Amino acid sequence: MAETDAANGKTSGEPIEVRFRGGGFAPRPHRWAGLVLFVVLIAFVQWGTQTGWISSLTLPKPSDVLGTFGELWNSGLLFKHLEPSLTRLVIGAALGASAGVGIGILIGLFSIVRASLVPLVAAIFPIPKIALLPLFVIWFGIDEGSKYALIAFGTFTPTVVATYGAVDNVDRSLIRMGQSFGLSWLSIVRKIVLPGAMPGILSGLRISLAIAIILLVAAEMLGAEYGIGAYILEAGSLYDLERLFAGVVILSLLGVLVSAAIGLIERRLLGWRS
Repeated sequence: MAETDAANGKTSGEPIEVRFRGGGFAPRPHRWAGLVLFVVLIAFVQWGTQTGWISSLTLPKPSDVLGTFGELWNSGLLFKHLEPSLTRLVIGAALGASAGVGIGILIGLFSIVRASLVPLVAAIFPIPKIALLPLFVIWFGIDEGSKYALIAFGTFTPTVVATYGAVDNVDRSLIRMGQSFGLSWLSIVRKIVLPGAMPGILSGLRISLAIAIILLVAAEMLGAEYGIGAYILEAGSLYDLERLFAGVVILSLLGVLVSAAIGLIERRLLGWRS
């Protein structure tokens, strides 16, 4: 490629290098950026609480919260609260997400299922799931059944919507191409529709699992002796900010781990996008 001289309109004989731009808008990995921002925020809060610029009645010192974690670890209460919460989250979210993905795929593939279930999903989707907790307690009891049901139901509806929306967004030209090559309906679904819908399904699962964590806390605040939600409720009733923020940090770390797990699945299943 010749370089054009803007002043005289002539071209020089020296070629110039054109940067390759075929990568599109692929994000670059900056693994330490999030950690650096987190450390800066914690250091700022620590400085503010120590100098009195931030009132101790509004935010506890991060060092005190860290000390509370040490007490939880040494006393064994951390695992007593964490184990039932993880069990409830895994069982409830697995039930809701698996059912949601299955129903969403059926809605995306079959017109009769879409016509039957989309109005029902649209009717129950806006209902605040926390408001249904007393009803689930009546149906399933105050023990684990109501907690599983609330988390599963709260995970189910957003997963359904995300899944059939992802199926709808699969490029129809790829489906027509598969039909022109004589692929069977099942092969088209397995090799074209499901891989094409997977990015949208996984994005929906990120939202659904975040909702599941929120509903976990709500469910554990009613009739649970152990669990992160019960721990936060007890700390809040005593106005123990160190314990309260320790519980909030545990939930935040749980959300980070869930997001990291989804990211790992994306890298394994969606390597073809790079």
